[in-house]
This record gives sequence, structure tokens and C-alpha cells, in this order.
Amino acid sequence: MQEEIFGPVTCVTPFDEEEEAISRANGVRYGLSATVWSRDVGRVHRVARKLQAGLVWTNCWLVRDLNLPFGGMKNSVISRTDIFVAIANNTLYGLKL
Repeated sequence: MQEEIFGPVTCVTPFDEEEEAISRANGVRYGLSATVWSRDVGRVHRVARKLQAGLVWTNCWLVRDLNLPFGGMKNSVISRTDIFVAIANNTLYGLKL
């Protein structure tokens, strides 16, 4: 899993240890966003702090405040300071009706 895919796509990979999952997630060239699914809030906080991603969702996806800067880490296309993405999402062209 080394490609940065845009769209409603998910990659699900089984793991035995928490550190193995973190290593796999961080072992890619990109880091736009990540999602952690767990019933254990302590685990969610612990894993989210270790992930090299611009944004980490918990038990959901694509829930964010469009007024805040959004972007990734590493080689992700969208930078954290790309305010134009936020602006575009708040124009008529960016509205999802």
C-alpha cells in the first residue's frame, strides 16, 4: 500500500500487535489522513499520537471543520497550510448539494 488514493477507499490489514499496525501505517510515503477504529479510548489516543498523518479520525471518516487548515505529512499532495482547499470547499463550486 504505497499509493495515495483519493476517493472512498479503505485498506484493511490484519495485525497482531498495536506497534505492528502503527509501523505499517507509518511505513508509507504519504500521510494525509488516517482513521483509528477502536472501543478503547486509551488505545485511540495512544495510536493517534504515533501516526504520521495530518489528521486522524476516530471511529468515523471525513468529519472536520472546513474553517481549519487541512493537510498531510510526508509526500502528501496537500500541505497543512493549503488554505485554498478550505476556501474551495466553502464556495459554490465546492458545495455538496
